[in-house]
Amino acid sequence: MKTIINEKQKYFLKLNDIDAYKHAFQLSNEVWDIVLNWDYFAKDTIGKQFVRSIDSISANIAEGFGRYSKKDKIRFYRISKGSIYESQDWSEKSRARKILSEEQFHSVFDKLDQLPKLINQLIKYTNLRLQE
Repeated sequence: MKTIINEKQKYFLKLNDIDAYKHAFQLSNEVWDIVLNWDYFAKDTIGKQFVRSIDSISANIAEGFGRYSKKDKIRFYRISKGSIYESQDWSEKSRARKILSEEQFHSVFDKLDQLPKLINQLIKYTNLRLQE
């Protein structure tokens, strides 16, 4: 995370400076590319839900980042963690139904597995840096 450069010049944190956001955004595009190759039935049933849950991770981080109060920011960051677990469920179902290859599953699942730690770091940073 970026902090004060010196006492006269401050650096203001930008959304793209947040590791959790960057990782979630990249993963959402990876899942989008995977689901685009599925047949219509798979896209219409699991694919839409999978993409929405994955997209929700970075979207909630972005929305939280744009909120003013610490409490509001953290609420959205926690919602994004819920979307991670929903996305893990959709990836498990996709693998079980043989529309997500083992390689794709492990790539997506491993990245999803890293995100809660990154979001916890973001919550900790927000708690330490912001006043109510």
